[in-house]
Amino acid sequence: MKPPPVVVVVFVVLAAAAVATAGGEEFPMRLRLERALPHRGVALEHLKARDRARHGRLLMGSSPSVVAGVVDFPVEGSANPFAVGLYFTRVKLGNPTKEFYVQIDTGSDILWVTCNPCNGCPSSSGLNIQLESFDPDKSSTASRITCADDTCTTALQTGEAVCSASGSSSSLCGYSFQYGDGSGTSGYYVSDALYFDTVMGNEQTANSSATIVFGCSNSQSGDLTKSDRAVDGIFGFGQHDLSVISQLYSSGVSPKVFSHCLKGSDNGGGILVIGEIVEPGIVYTPLVPSQPHYNLNLESIAVNGQTLAIDSSLFMTSNTQGTIVDSGTTLAYLADEAYDPFVNAIIASISPSVNSFVSKGNQCFVTSSSVDSSFPSVTLNFKGGASMMLKPQDYLLQQGSVDNSIIWCIGWQKNQGQGITILGDLVLKDKIFVYDLANQRIGWVNYDCSLSVNVTTSSGKNEYLNTGQLDVSGSLNTVFHQQLATAIAVFLVQIFIFAILQQ
Repeated sequence: MKPPPVVVVVFVVLAAAAVATAGGEEFPMRLRLERALPHRGVALEHLKARDRARHGRLLMGSSPSVVAGVVDFPVEGSANPFAVGLYFTRVKLGNPTKEFYVQIDTGSDILWVTCNPCNGCPSSSGLNIQLESFDPDKSSTASRITCADDTCTTALQTGEAVCSASGSSSSLCGYSFQYGDGSGTSGYYVSDALYFDTVMGNEQTANSSATIVFGCSNSQSGDLTKSDRAVDGIFGFGQHDLSVISQLYSSGVSPKVFSHCLKGSDNGGGILVIGEIVEPGIVYTPLVPSQPHYNLNLESIAVNGQTLAIDSSLFMTSNTQGTIVDSGTTLAYLADEAYDPFVNAIIASISPSVNSFVSKGNQCFVTSSSVDSSFPSVTLNFKGGASMMLKPQDYLLQQGSVDNSIIWCIGWQKNQGQGITILGDLVLKDKIFVYDLANQRIGWVNYDCSLSVNVTTSSGKNEYLNTGQLDVSGSLNTVFHQQLATAIAVFLVQIFIFAILQQ
């Protein structure tokens, strides 16, 4: 039996309305947040050793008039050093495209991925991800960079490339990044397509691509060969010409600014965009000019509002001193001479209900009370009046429990014999960080990274929500739209059945 004409009309009209609502611009766009669940525990000493090795690989390291839009990357991983201890994203390279998991690293410049063949590269990962390798011969858009290429000439000047003095101009443009513990990676540069989602000013997304130069790693050693937290490579977000952010900016694809909001809970995740997150309360401090890393002018440290008696000259930037923002470091490291005053001030400010003790050289505490009420706040004061307000969870690590009490240990480490202070994921989590390279400044504000943020583009703002979905076609398949469509469908079915029963 055919339904009455009025039912058909109602069905068509409501269905059309549902489609128009789902595809229109009335609702904010929701971006998918990728998370990696904790997989296994990691000893603190192993993390410290990993960070030491990582610090050995801190690399030394014409403007477009129109910026197309914000480039969005998913974020996985966690700051919890006993679970994951790093943040990583996914990049799509080549034709046909392959997806690679790469660590988010503001302490280096180059994007590199494992290539085939590769000597010493891990074949599995404890992060419950499938490792891949890139093969330039299997990508129709790939080309190897030679020593005669202008890109290689520039990279040679910055120490990011190597070419044999006796080699011909057709020799491959290579690289070799050696790390402090003897581990490292080497390979050669290739040029190929990078695919990504570009979010435009009208809150629509587009499948975009750009040709970039990246590293093809055919040899890895040391910690990079270990499978416990292995990924496919490293995504450097530094300032040099070969960084992806610099290449996309030079191509007019995206602005010369990127932002992240790394979620601090165990299941992690967060937001990473090439674009500027806009949020009330963000404070900015200038970058130290002519530095290979993101160096900031730290002027003083306060515990419970009391400035520590540390000579401010200790924080001045030089070849052996300075403060670096580095998402590739798991913990945080204080300059040698600043560490003891910091720890002593924490001990002097804890609640009477907290018992302190030393375990394997680390200052630890036991308390059954709330960590926020038991431990002092810490403030890092930077040039220009920009202060970074830290909660106890930004300098403490939960080590375990005894009966009904929690064991906390100071997660900041002494940079033994060094004047360098490094702010790693332990400090960077649960904050919006904006790296405004165009204006040579970094900004931040404490933030719940599970909430929405506004990101500027060349034509306005887009609202990003880190729940829901954004498919690769750019249609707005959000949770809200799905729920709305489901409700309408149920309603239409009920009308249809009612109409039939009335015949």
